[in-house]
Amino acid sequence: MINLMTPFLPRPASAAVAISAADGYTLIMLTNGTAVSVSLFEKLPFDPVKDFTPVSSLGFFDFAFVTSASSGFKTLAEFIAAAKAKPGALNVGTINVGSTQNLSAELFKTSANIDFTLVPFRGNHEAEVALLQGNVALVVDSYSVLQGNITDGKLKALASSGAVRSESTPELATVQESGVAEYDVVSWNALFARTGTPPEVIKTLNVALQEILADAETKKKLLALGIEAKAGSPEAIEDRLKSDIDKWRAVIEKAKIPKQ
Repeated sequence: MINLMTPFLPRPASAAVAISAADGYTLIMLTNGTAVSVSLFEKLPFDPVKDFTPVSSLGFFDFAFVTSASSGFKTLAEFIAAAKAKPGALNVGTINVGSTQNLSAELFKTSANIDFTLVPFRGNHEAEVALLQGNVALVVDSYSVLQGNITDGKLKALASSGAVRSESTPELATVQESGVAEYDVVSWNALFARTGTPPEVIKTLNVALQEILADAETKKKLLALGIEAKAGSPEAIEDRLKSDIDKWRAVIEKAKIPKQ
């Protein structure tokens, strides 16, 4: 029986994996948020690169740039033009400071060379209500979170954050297609084991995940949630973790977000 830990409570989860037998029966799910946490917190109870060894990615998902249907913005390019015309006048909402959504908005600000007021909310619902009420002009969040009001026509998705169009929203232009060169934000989930787990065990787990995540029904169910199911090599997700640590460190430092 495999035990799966998640880093939502980082100390207990990471400690459980760190003291477990290095046999592949106790795994931890790390995310893009883990890469962010390395630079966001003064001290973590674990080192994601040194303490854990990668098994495979599980899934990837973009964020959506969404406005209200009454805002008048038909494209993200129009929002960018409005922000350039009136620097600092537009409000953009995300969940809490340091979240991937929040940092995605910070990266958007610098990448598009525009100025707007970034408004953090305690949760997704509060940000969505603010958008519906016209208190913010744009919200950056998971498409699935806002999908209900998008489907009802109250909200309008302008762009997705990845470098290429998402399989879950192929009709939605990317931020790059909207005029912001090289903008690319894709969040991810992945499984890791305790460092020292034998390579043959890692290979067995990886092969099993490759099979599970290639299943058409599994892919369909996850895609309905906005997640593109995708297993990969241990090396690929390790490289992704390391590169995202560097990427978000630069964004955090440029935004001058204090360590927590």
